[in-house]
Amino acid sequence: MLRQTSADVAIFVPTLNAANEWQRFAPALLACVQPEQVLILDSSSADGTADLARATGFRVQSISRSDFNHGGTRQWATELLPKAELLIFLTQDAVLADPGALEALLAPFSDPNIAATFGRQLPRPEAGPIEAHARFFNYPAQSSIRTLESREALGFKTIFISNSFAAYRREALMAVGGFPANVIFGEDTITAANFLLAGWKIAYVAEAKAYHSHSYTWSQDFKRYFDIGVLHSREGWLLREFGQTSGEGRRFVVSELGYLGRRFWLIPSALIRTALKLLGYRLGRLELHVSTEWKRKLSMHPRYWT
Repeated sequence: MLRQTSADVAIFVPTLNAANEWQRFAPALLACVQPEQVLILDSSSADGTADLARATGFRVQSISRSDFNHGGTRQWATELLPKAELLIFLTQDAVLADPGALEALLAPFSDPNIAATFGRQLPRPEAGPIEAHARFFNYPAQSSIRTLESREALGFKTIFISNSFAAYRREALMAVGGFPANVIFGEDTITAANFLLAGWKIAYVAEAKAYHSHSYTWSQDFKRYFDIGVLHSREGWLLREFGQTSGEGRRFVVSELGYLGRRFWLIPSALIRTALKLLGYRLGRLELHVSTEWKRKLSMHPRYWT
């Protein structure tokens, strides 16, 4: 359970039709915090999510689905609770692994130069090998601190962070202008880059754990990487400041094939996914030449294009 009072820490959770996940998500969160510390940002769910949240004791702020934006909504939420010094962000499918998860996530803030922290995401218990590998590759068992100098060794990976399980120092967030107001997604990546360029540090906390992974279809993998390409096209300064992503992609493929090992029957699927990700990413980088109608079809976030 968090030692900080509700005035010190706020937990924000954007939700959309989260009823099916509630029985796993809510008890794990309640084991870590007082319910009044949690603000649910519900995008007009049709399955009773808002009622479930209120019954749990969480505060609820409802918004129209059309008004939701990954960066803008989170920034708006931080302004609803202006006295909270530390801001924790979760997603509705991130299940905290133990009662000390959030306490561990906040521990690095004892260093006044830490602007943000993010925890280790573990694969869901029911995850298959391809899904599990993605989490093991991106979230190692060793904690680390990243500064601007880290880009010499890590390149683009330096600004890797996930708002599915992350925390921010309000002072630092406001100092860099907050989350970007209108992005397809990747508000966490952009903010991390702004932190490092401004001289702050970011902590990866392997001791803070949550179960969070996705079993994407081939189509979903393609669409997700199309959106990543759009982000990198529109925020080209990220690549100029922190390097290209191709090296990390090659390392992922090599690691994945090694991880699959004797599960040879999964290798064709893994290779097809890699090809679809690459195709989606390249199309996303060329999105200025793609019609809005096709962007809606190719994107994992079609509402962004309305």
